[in-house]
Amino acid sequence: MEALLCEKLGDPVVPITSPASPITLAKTHPIPSLTSPTSVRVRVHATSLNYANYLQILGKYQEKPPLPFIPGSDYSGVVETVGEAVSRFKVGDRVCSVAGLGSFAEFIVDDEKDLLLVPEGCDLLAAGALPVAFGTSHVALVHRAQLKVGQVLLVLGAAGGVGLSAVQIGKVCGAVVIAAARGAEKVQLLESLGVDHVVDLSKGNVIESVKKFLKMRNLKGVDVLYDPVGGKLTKESLKLLNWGASILVIGFASGEVPVIPANIALVKNWTIHGLYWGSHKIHQPHVLEDSLKELLSWLSKGLIKVHISHKYSLHEANLAFTAIKERKAIGKVMIVVEKSSGARAKL
Repeated sequence: MEALLCEKLGDPVVPITSPASPITLAKTHPIPSLTSPTSVRVRVHATSLNYANYLQILGKYQEKPPLPFIPGSDYSGVVETVGEAVSRFKVGDRVCSVAGLGSFAEFIVDDEKDLLLVPEGCDLLAAGALPVAFGTSHVALVHRAQLKVGQVLLVLGAAGGVGLSAVQIGKVCGAVVIAAARGAEKVQLLESLGVDHVVDLSKGNVIESVKKFLKMRNLKGVDVLYDPVGGKLTKESLKLLNWGASILVIGFASGEVPVIPANIALVKNWTIHGLYWGSHKIHQPHVLEDSLKELLSWLSKGLIKVHISHKYSLHEANLAFTAIKERKAIGKVMIVVEKSSGARAKL
């Protein structure tokens, strides 16, 4: 089978045919075997490219797998083979899941307990884009911050993969949603999603813009801050928070880890939630399962939409990583896995 291999650490924006590239496209990589009676082999249809995947190949992510490894996390596909004790799935079922590694390939093996059936009405490409981005936002907003109807939610980096998911989940929860992004195209998309107020950071200051909106709506301040950006923008946004607000630390796309003054958090009664979504698979797997089931239900009902701005093949992986690095993406970057000749899996 074809698979994308990370053989050394480095920047994957280099063309994969270059000797300098940390990733190569293996044409005849072994097809993974079933590892237990409850394992399922899936022919991958589409897999997300998340910022975490990029950091992992750079060697800057919190989890550092031994080399070489096949990157990749959330994916969708069709069940190709099932173990003898599998009871929840059959050959031909459409499924999605999140793997620790390995989805940048034609086939992947997962245990049946980690797979979810993609409901009718859900596009496989969208299902492959859903788990990490929407899962992160759902666990953060619904389970951790317990976002309530009428509360004010401020989403930073609102036009990225997790940002777009956060504004939509905020609207489903009945919150007043403020989104911060940069550029007219991103602003237009966010407005089309029903966001209550969009801050165009290329034209103005987040504090001034948000305060003006809050005054117009007779609102005191922000109740929940969703922050995948970090840096200066976080520092400015803290000035907008209400007493008793929740801060959701999602990531640091700016490259700068912000400092949240503990003395101000004490006086303002802020709650700071660190959100490493993937670790729930170890510590609270039921939370992830319930969350993803609800998200797939929302997707099938049209309550949320997955916006995919870029699609690439495995051969074009460096272009996909470039879109992530240079923040060209508005929404999700996806790799659609093409079926190669001769890729026939066996038990």
